Amino acid sequence: MKELVFATNNQNKVFEIKSLFKNLPYNIMSLKDINCVEEIPEPFETLKENAMAKAKFVYNKFNLNCFADDTGLEIYALDGKPGVYSARYAGKPPNSEKNMAKVLEDLKGENNRAAQFKTIIALILNGKDYYFEGIVKGEITNERIGVKGFGYDPIFLPYGKTMTFAEMPVEDKNKISHRARAIDKLAGFLKLQST
Repeated sequence: MKELVFATNNQNKVFEIKSLFKNLPYNIMSLKDINCVEEIPEPFETLKENAMAKAKFVYNKFNLNCFADDTGLEIYALDGKPGVYSARYAGKPPNSEKNMAKVLEDLKGENNRAAQFKTIIALILNGKDYYFEGIVKGEITNERIGVKGFGYDPIFLPYGKTMTFAEMPVEDKNKISHRARAIDKLAGFLKLQST
């Protein structure tokens, strides 16, 4: 098994990734697994730059192949906000409940509730940089629905579906989510590298 670090402390994300990687010859490790306790800065204005900053931090410090993601919820009526600031839209420290409350408040009276989740994955493999993107389009509900998932899942209804991400079993969400789509591209790429 080859070691590959996923630069996150979010155990929900690690669980999702491990389930998507189960047929690949990679041992996925989190920051906790490699004893990386520093807060990795995400100072940039784009998801792509922030994802690569996290991957580079781990690769340079621990000399381990690494990938990192950055995800944003982009709402058309809010000019793409919260976007790169999705995790801390309602301020610091990050708080999903407050973030959702702010989005619902900002969209009060707004008929255009179209939105998309976008994930960018930055991979550093043997010193080379790669990027993978996943997008899922949908709309923001008028209230929280469902208790599964995390982040904005209770207020995001993917187009063509009758359940929010927070109502879906994780297996169903993994088939269509932005992160799953980006990870699918990453997994396909890694599969080619390991043959």
